[in-house]
Amino acid sequence: MIMEQITKQMNIEEIIHKYPETIEVFMKHGFHCLGCAAAGFEDIEAGAIAHGIDTEKLVQELNGATKKK
Repeated sequence: MIMEQITKQMNIEEIIHKYPETIEVFMKHGFHCLGCAAAGFEDIEAGAIAHGIDTEKLVQELNGATKKK
């Protein structure tokens, strides 16, 4: 099975529904409101900027979490 690569343009809510193993990574980086309205329309890049997080590092960690599954 080929896993889709997570990119910075992907919607946060869609990612956590498709890859629940990424929730721990989001929480580690301060995304404590994964169920809030912003998660429904915000992409990873916008969320990372809002939380002062390096976007590329976050994407790498999210992809790493999906590979551990």
